[in-house]
Amino acid sequence: MKIGFVSLPVAGHLNPMTALARRLQSRGHEVVFIGVPDVEPFARAAGLRFVPFCENEYPAGSIARLYAPVSKMHGLEVTRWSIREKNTKLFSAASKHLPKTLAETGVEALVIDTICSFFELIPMSLGMPYAHVWNVLHGDLSGATPPCFFSWPHQSTPEAIIRNRDGVKTAGEMFAPFLPLARGYAEKMRLDIDWSDPAATKSKLAVVTQTPKEFDFPGIPWPAHFHYAGPFHDGEGREPIAFPWEKLNGDLLVYVSMGTLVNGLEYVYKTVLQATAQMSDIQVVLSIGNNVTVEALGTIPSNVIVARRAPQIELLKHAALCITHAGLNTALESLAKGVPMVAIPVAYDQLGVAARIAHHGVGEFLDIEDLEADRLRRLIQEVLANPRYGEKAHWFQKVIAQRDGLDVAADAIERAFNGTDTIVRGSSTDLSMSSSLALQ
Repeated sequence: MKIGFVSLPVAGHLNPMTALARRLQSRGHEVVFIGVPDVEPFARAAGLRFVPFCENEYPAGSIARLYAPVSKMHGLEVTRWSIREKNTKLFSAASKHLPKTLAETGVEALVIDTICSFFELIPMSLGMPYAHVWNVLHGDLSGATPPCFFSWPHQSTPEAIIRNRDGVKTAGEMFAPFLPLARGYAEKMRLDIDWSDPAATKSKLAVVTQTPKEFDFPGIPWPAHFHYAGPFHDGEGREPIAFPWEKLNGDLLVYVSMGTLVNGLEYVYKTVLQATAQMSDIQVVLSIGNNVTVEALGTIPSNVIVARRAPQIELLKHAALCITHAGLNTALESLAKGVPMVAIPVAYDQLGVAARIAHHGVGEFLDIEDLEADRLRRLIQEVLANPRYGEKAHWFQKVIAQRDGLDVAADAIERAFNGTDTIVRGSSTDLSMSSSLALQ
């Protein structure tokens, strides 16, 4: 079968999505990775056929400029900005060009990054089967658990359920500006959609998340076609990153990364440096990305190695602790290597991931509004000194190793597409976050 893939054009989505595409390709399927020009290096590194679209709207180099403003933001402000300035425009461009691209490439079925909001309307209009993939933390609209935009703990009291439902309402209000675009396109294509159902356009064939079930909150009423998998990485298919390995001195290694998008808050890095400067028994590798300068951080302590980019998976093999923004990929890669975490969630689904880190005892988190050097140092010392965090992280390491998330996801997609030639339509009992609720 010829399967197309479409993903949000940022590293945190492209790395897991290209890994999944490679796995299906290894099973004999013809895979086409469709994206704006800045996606091409990721597809090529993964050994995938790349087909560009939306070249005029998003020429090479435009994605970094588009996302630059969010690097200095935090909280719900980031999601609101992303919907207004990014998701709506990306959908408008895709709705113009993706139908032609699918026809020209001969794609028979489409795998869609759920965060590509309402892209599914395009295969629906073509009668093409499609599946959804959550590369970030999936969302729950049932009220059984907190929406992923919040770091609230999982509780089942009546008060907590009311709080969760209020959170769902807040999330829906953030995404309301997107709905006129989706409805307009659906009307143009004469699609009959029940807009009172927030999951009406979600795939009825397969919705797959790379989050392991063991790492989620319990009690979410997922439908039968929702599949928990596991991390979408196999240690291959990414561009190599140089690193001065000779500088590692054998002390306990603490790896620090605030991700690739909302990573331009200088005070976060400065606070990490202040918190770890006097901890003489550790060595820190600090990955800062492209949105801050080393000079802006001031004096770098002697126990710190600063790098713009770092080979994260390889470093985690040596790490005793990961200080993270709680992006899902970093959290799962840490667990896959048995590394506990201290999380500083900034925006998007990171708050929901941080809540799960604490819930499952694999680390602790500190909301960015509460970030202080002394408080952060105490959390670092607690997670390093208390063996229960490492023991639980190693338990997750075994769980992840026993279940290949890529195979689980590939199996679900193959079953979904096997023998399908038209999309299944109608209302859904899926209570997961609508594809309209794009996280990034």
